[in-house]
Amino acid sequence: MHNLITANFALHVSLDHAENKYVCSVLQHKSVKKNTALLTAGKICRSLYFVNKGCLRIFNKNADGTEHNILFCPENWWAVDISSFFGKRPAFYEIDALEDTDVFYLGYNALEELFLKVPKFERFFRILTQNGFNLYQQRITTNLSKTAEERYHQFQKQYPKLELRIAQKHIASYVGITPVFLSVLRQKKKTFNNRNEIRYGDADTHPDKDG
Repeated sequence: MHNLITANFALHVSLDHAENKYVCSVLQHKSVKKNTALLTAGKICRSLYFVNKGCLRIFNKNADGTEHNILFCPENWWAVDISSFFGKRPAFYEIDALEDTDVFYLGYNALEELFLKVPKFERFFRILTQNGFNLYQQRITTNLSKTAEERYHQFQKQYPKLELRIAQKHIASYVGITPVFLSVLRQKKKTFNNRNEIRYGDADTHPDKDG
C-alpha cells in the first residue's frame, strides 16, 4: 500500500526500517471520487496530499467562474496550496480530483511532529519545495515566452500520456488556449505524424533504382 510513497521519500532521503514504519503509521489515507473537491478557495488548506493513484489538479477561478489550471498531479506527485498550508491563511487555489483518486495526506501538526521525530524529513520537504518552486518558475517563463503550440508540447513532455486520461477542456485551460484551438493543434500534429509515416513507409517499400 505504501510502496509508491516510500519510493518517493527514497528519492531524497534514506530511511531505516523504524523510520519507514513510523512515517507510514502517521500517514492518513482516503479515496475520493472524480470531481471531489479537496480544497476550496478561501478555506484554509489543512492537508498536504500525495497522489497514490489517480490525478488531482490545482487551479484558480476568476470572478466570472473561468478556471485556470495551474498544475496537474497524477501518481507520485504532491499537491498543496503551500502558502495556505504553512501560513494558515485562506487558500488562493483549489484542488479537486480529475479521476477517482487515492491519496495519502498529512496535516500541519502531523508534519511538524514528523520533523521532530525524523529530522530527515526536513531535508525531504525542503527539496520538494525547491523543486516545486523551480517548476512554477519554468511554468511562468513558458507561459510568457512560448507559443501555444510550444506550450502544448511542453505539457505533453511534462505529463506523458496524461492527455489520454483527462478532459480536453482541462488541458486547454492549462495551456492557456480554447478547447477548439487545442483540437486544431492536435489535428495538426496528427497530420504531421501521418505524413511522416507515409514518407518513411515509401522509403522502406521502394528499393533504390540501382539496387
